[in-house]
Amino acid sequence: MSIPFLKVQGAGNDFLLIDALGENAHLNDVDWPALAPRICDRHFGVGADGILIAQDTDVAAARMVIVNSDGSDGEMCGNGFRCFTKYLVERVGMTPTDGALAIETGAGVLQADLSTMTSATVDRVRVDMGRAWLQANKVPVVHEGPAPILHHEVVVAGRSFDLTCVSMGNPHAVWFTDEDVDDFPLTEIGPLIETHPDFPKKTNFEIVNVLAPDQLKMRVWERGVGITMACGSGACAVLVAARLRGLADPTTTVSLPGGNLEIAWDGLDDPSASVYMTGPASFSFDGQLDANLLSVR
Repeated sequence: MSIPFLKVQGAGNDFLLIDALGENAHLNDVDWPALAPRICDRHFGVGADGILIAQDTDVAAARMVIVNSDGSDGEMCGNGFRCFTKYLVERVGMTPTDGALAIETGAGVLQADLSTMTSATVDRVRVDMGRAWLQANKVPVVHEGPAPILHHEVVVAGRSFDLTCVSMGNPHAVWFTDEDVDDFPLTEIGPLIETHPDFPKKTNFEIVNVLAPDQLKMRVWERGVGITMACGSGACAVLVAARLRGLADPTTTVSLPGGNLEIAWDGLDDPSASVYMTGPASFSFDGQLDANLLSVR
């Protein structure tokens, strides 16, 4: 048995998209978490940061399930969400309602804003990423003190990191630094922050340079993946953290190795306000997963 897939990417954050909708629902029986490490391997598999699975649901146009490259649950991914939206519109033929498409995710039902579409092609998507969660039990992080968690000290590899902790449906630990993020040893420090015992569900780790109030530069170590070209939920968490610390404007361009994302959040007076992300979505190629690759060893 071979399984068709579509390779997609948003700002360099790349995924295999598996259509398990309708008559393809049997693909939900595949043990994707067990197969993900092999499929996502860039030498012995197709290569990707994770797998997106399109499933049927009664509460939205479709459900997006994310499996990280290590087989863990991705919960939410903004870059994947934009690519998923593009697929539903261009390949499945779903039509936005009042300019929006509702998609169920691990962070709840989120809205893809397609009101500015001028053709049948979706090149950029504005996403209502929902609210940011700032309480310790929501991130989650082991922290004593009230929300928001602006300063949480973690010591790894003999260095102290002053982290701001935010959940966008998945945990993020944001570190602002004057050290050039391009020179930071993220390969060494990233996994130590990700697996630190203060984060019971592990965490994504973002390092940030504030270039200007409307310009942030970041790199990311993604939980269950490692270094990636971009992280949409991470960019959202970075702006929220920057706003809480008085470092950024309500609308900011976040520059990542894979490109720029526009993030907006005006929630200082209303923490329940949604975070909005705008960025690109692209298809790379169609392919087939060979039976040999799908055999669990």
